[in-house]
Amino acid sequence: MSECNNECESCQKDCDERSFLAPMNSSSHIKKVIGVVSGKGGVGKSSITSLLAVLKMREGKKVAVLDGDITGPSIPKVFGVEDVQIYSDGKNIVPANSLNDIKIMSTNLLLDNKDDPVIWRGPVLAGMVKQFWSDVKWGDIDYMFVDMPPGTGDVPLTIFQSIPLDGIIIVTSPQELVSMIVGKAVNMAKKMNIPILGIVENMSFVRCPDCGKKIFVFGKSHVDEAAQEYDLKVLGKLPLDSELTSLSDKGLIESFESDWLDDFSKEIENI
Repeated sequence: MSECNNECESCQKDCDERSFLAPMNSSSHIKKVIGVVSGKGGVGKSSITSLLAVLKMREGKKVAVLDGDITGPSIPKVFGVEDVQIYSDGKNIVPANSLNDIKIMSTNLLLDNKDDPVIWRGPVLAGMVKQFWSDVKWGDIDYMFVDMPPGTGDVPLTIFQSIPLDGIIIVTSPQELVSMIVGKAVNMAKKMNIPILGIVENMSFVRCPDCGKKIFVFGKSHVDEAAQEYDLKVLGKLPLDSELTSLSDKGLIESFESDWLDDFSKEIENI
């Protein structure tokens, strides 16, 4: 795909041949960008995004999280920065820093009241995502994780087109409708020529605290079937965990310990 000069009036190419990538912030250098997506809401996409960011941070990497879920932002609360005041240095927006220096940008950090609803139309939401990429002074970043809104609407499309994703992770849950939901995310990624790194099943089971037996609260897992159907790799099957929930509610996800995604965290070094 040839590089776009953003002069649409004089361009003779069809839109499908143009590059819609937004320019990276001039004060930033971001090596790898990974999107975390889901075909529906409520599957724990933000939790997976946060866990991956924490894993890479513990490996000594410089990490950032761009909260692309504009109308349902939860990343600031999970990392304990929801009361941080975002400011501009006169040229760029300066992101929030978590306790362990994970850089975070989210709509909720720009609102006067964190409980204020974001009642914006699609083009405004999409424009905000571009601003997070182009106007935020991220600095030197090894890994940026983008927490994307569910579905295949305006904002996910803008992220796919505007931000140079090195790959996406699809997050799902054990219910039977998983194949259809995964299919929507897979087909959108393929249309946008974005590599799919694999699929994570969240809320896969609960482990009995007494005997250690796995209890499949939401029924039998269907992620292996979906992975086979769409030729995807299963990156992990994560349990429901009350400690993770509690620490996330307290803004202390950086103190959560697990080995759930360790193998995958090592794999993405080769992306």
